[in-house]
Amino acid sequence: MMNLSALKIDPEFQGKIPPLTFEELNQLEANILRDGRIINPIIVWEGLIVDGHNRFIIAKKHPEIPFTVHETEFANRYEAIIWICKNQLGRRNLTPEQKKYLIGKQYEAEKCVNGGDRKSPAAKSGGHFDHLIKPEKTRERIARETNTTDSFVRRAEHFAKGVDVAEEAVPGTRQKVLSGEVKPTAAEIASVARAPPEERPALVAEICKPKPPKPPAQKQKAPQP
Repeated sequence: MMNLSALKIDPEFQGKIPPLTFEELNQLEANILRDGRIINPIIVWEGLIVDGHNRFIIAKKHPEIPFTVHETEFANRYEAIIWICKNQLGRRNLTPEQKKYLIGKQYEAEKCVNGGDRKSPAAKSGGHFDHLIKPEKTRERIARETNTTDSFVRRAEHFAKGVDVAEEAVPGTRQKVLSGEVKPTAAEIASVARAPPEERPALVAEICKPKPPKPPAQKQKAPQP
């Protein structure tokens, strides 16, 4: 069994994983204590946790509980992020905001991976075959895999970038947005991303203000006969 001290939490990786609620975390801990072991392995890459952050926290809290570690291989951090996003998108209890964020981050990471491939000698030497087989665009493939649309994936990328910028300006904002506690519009998120760094905290604070409830729609009276 790998020593817990050898495992590290990477903030960028952890930020892609929707956190459990207080009740869900307590239930997970209760289940582990009941079973007497942590059933699912903690998955790591080069000592960094890519899945199992909550299990790791519980293992540190209860060092007597046995656990397992599964080491996996990725070519780089982008591939690790792609795996994390795909793995989390397989969950059933995601909020719409969490799904949109994960799709955006997957697309962003895949573009980085594909961009590197296009610059490689092998990619350049194969360019004269492009007219024979037109490869499926990354955005189109992700849309197909996630049962969304090409335009949704593009919007998801902008959304994810805006959420990350808001998180940098005011830590804790990402969780509020992805949990649905705060529901900024696409324009509001975009305004944060475009603003100078010194103006972002005020914009985020404005976005996070409770919005007044919409007045109920008035029923139209039926015309008198």
